[in-house]
Amino acid sequence: MSILKSASTIAFFTLISRVLGFARDITIAALLGTTALADTFFVAFRLPNFFRTLFAEGAFSAAFVPTFTSVLSKDGRENAIKFAEKMFAVMLWVLLIFTIIMQIAMPFVMLGLAPGFTKNPAQFDMAVYLTRITFPYLLFISLVSLLGGVLNSLNKFAAAAAAPIFLNLTLILAPLLLDKYTATPAHSLSWSVAIAGVVQFIWLYYNCVREGIWIKPRSPTMPPEVKKALKLMVPGIIAAGAVQINLWISTLIATLVPNTVSTLYYADRINQLPLAIIGVALGTAILPLLSRQMREGKLEDANKTINEAIFVALFFTLPAATGFLGIAYPIMATLFERGAFTAADSLASAQPLIAYGFGLPAFVLIKVLVPGFFAAENTKTPVKIATFCIFVNLPLTWFFVHYFPLIGLNSATGIAAATTISAWINAGTLFVLLKRHGRLTLLSQTRRNVFFTLLLALFMGAVIWVLSLQFVGAPKIVRPIYLSGLLGAAILLYFGLGYVFKIYTLTELKSWLKRRKKNGTNGTEDGRK
Repeated sequence: MSILKSASTIAFFTLISRVLGFARDITIAALLGTTALADTFFVAFRLPNFFRTLFAEGAFSAAFVPTFTSVLSKDGRENAIKFAEKMFAVMLWVLLIFTIIMQIAMPFVMLGLAPGFTKNPAQFDMAVYLTRITFPYLLFISLVSLLGGVLNSLNKFAAAAAAPIFLNLTLILAPLLLDKYTATPAHSLSWSVAIAGVVQFIWLYYNCVREGIWIKPRSPTMPPEVKKALKLMVPGIIAAGAVQINLWISTLIATLVPNTVSTLYYADRINQLPLAIIGVALGTAILPLLSRQMREGKLEDANKTINEAIFVALFFTLPAATGFLGIAYPIMATLFERGAFTAADSLASAQPLIAYGFGLPAFVLIKVLVPGFFAAENTKTPVKIATFCIFVNLPLTWFFVHYFPLIGLNSATGIAAATTISAWINAGTLFVLLKRHGRLTLLSQTRRNVFFTLLLALFMGAVIWVLSLQFVGAPKIVRPIYLSGLLGAAILLYFGLGYVFKIYTLTELKSWLKRRKKNGTNGTEDGRK
């Protein structure tokens, strides 16, 4: 299965999940806006979601998938499934104990996660209570990441990619079904997070059974292959999750400034759409392929794989990054400006979205480049880079939070800017060291295409920015039409010029769209069987 084919299947379901995610965030924005209650819920959601991102999209997959693939290749499917059972048992007990400890220690954890809430004891107590409700989500979603890793290693990408859809559906339905039984909408949303973890686990386990994979409960043991995976996993938590650790630091500092947590959340949610569809899809798809290519000594093929992933990543993220300059405010105003979410909130959230947008290519490149190290079972190099970037991000965030308001920008924008800078340092260092280690050589075609892609993205961004100036003050009823027109103009301009400059041919585009549609259909049918 090619990278594009695998990534297309993942991207198809990720797109559905993100569309539902927007519906979820529109609901949350209307109920909570950027109020103190919103800040409290987002902090409660951030902690288990932080670990979810590390396990589901980072360290666990980077450690488990290559080891599972190796056992599968050498010892066969039956032994690979037994290895998965052993990992399942260890994770179940470790995470269960960890969850219990966190429930007991939550007031102390909250002191470190949201020190700004200590100014308001009622808000601090509510944050502790809501986080205790949401935290069991980590237990189930981590087991989901294991089951998804098994399916992905067997080239069954659809079920794992579709799992987040259940989280969004649950959060959308929560205010309707649970609100009358809870004190605030934040309480009902918190309960829905925990419920969603259980639903996702049942979905993945069912799909494993349907594929003939029975992960049976057993007593935890530590055979060599489990120790190997855990050894790779520990440093990988920092390496693969550097962006998320930076976001955690951002949340910690944001709690010191009222309403900044929620302002950042809405901006980050928009930024996560291209990041998830392109970055996560590519990173998930290339890791098993790179692992096989490197294990078989096919270094030239592995280099082509990374080159293809780099070009695809930049081809889709560079125009998104420059486009945010013009459409950040129209997006915020059109999607969220209703109920408790005001026009001032739209303007405030648009600023950090632009800052995040400049870092979007770097965020995606990290997802693409880190598997180049993990596929060779090298976790030490990325962990050193990631650790350095975390220490860069912390002082930058602290400085920008206080400096940006002096130049007319809000503190949330300063936090996003610091995260963007540290992401570019991370991606650039990964790229240089992959080249130095002989695992990456940029092909001439890749260099040419990336150069012209950058020029096209800059030109498109400038045009869209000029067109977007008429949006301010537009009536709410015409905003969706105006935003659709801006997006349509951006797509036509970018892909039209891309064709003129021969970055792709019409035949290649039709072939890609055909494969994407085919894989999306197949993935949907797989989910129904």
